[in-house]
Amino acid sequence: MPVDHYENFPVASILLPRRLVPAVEAIYAFARTADDIADEGDASGTERLAALSAYEAALDAIGRGEHQRDTLFRRLAEVIAQYKLPLQPFYDLLSAFKQDVATKRYANFELLLDYCRRSANPVGLLMLSLYGAVDEANVRDSDAICSALQLINFLQDVGIDRQKDRIYIPMDDLQRFGVAPEELDKHNTGGNWRPLMAFEVARARALMHSGAPLARRLPGRIGWELRLIIQGGLRILEEIEKVDYDVFNQRPQLKMLDWMAILWRAVRM
Repeated sequence: MPVDHYENFPVASILLPRRLVPAVEAIYAFARTADDIADEGDASGTERLAALSAYEAALDAIGRGEHQRDTLFRRLAEVIAQYKLPLQPFYDLLSAFKQDVATKRYANFELLLDYCRRSANPVGLLMLSLYGAVDEANVRDSDAICSALQLINFLQDVGIDRQKDRIYIPMDDLQRFGVAPEELDKHNTGGNWRPLMAFEVARARALMHSGAPLARRLPGRIGWELRLIIQGGLRILEEIEKVDYDVFNQRPQLKMLDWMAILWRAVRM
């Protein structure tokens, strides 16, 4: 649960049907390696964008039905063909990764949600597609869950993101609560930091709850997977509150007792 690396992907879940494991692994490999291009190493911004553009070109070739020599894209092409997956979610992910290279701040929550729409929501849509469960209501609730997970990860990783010169708390929220961006460098949790974080936590929690009916609506393994994901995200928010919003020095992580509580709450859903 948020989590390291490509945090929105339920890869290798014990609840995932074995028949879907190769497909999920192929999609995850695409997302993770592209995310690494945007985030890892010491390449320049120009080099990162060029590498991500090469991923887009590979998607274009898959769309034209051309044979892929690269193992990653050959496996992805097979999965896309087998499950008739839409290509747009993959393009959306690449769009978000490119944005990470160039965009370090978000003026308001609407712009941040647009980023989540492309960085997180495509994963939910692809999972629904693999399960054959795509409809308007399911996609709406999946989008809410995925965006909430992304927001929770941002709140969990304020300090880590700041080291990359990124701030995912909307600038107008910082201004409204009187928290200067420089305070994040100082790990200052005094002043209005706690009221600001309480507001952000409440908003992420409300978004997660708005998508929660999807877990009760979908049957079988995917329903249970979603219950655990939802409860795990909500538990992280509780952990943020438990450390009094000091995510700089006490980054919330889920332990065995947390997972026991998550399982119990998932059952009660």
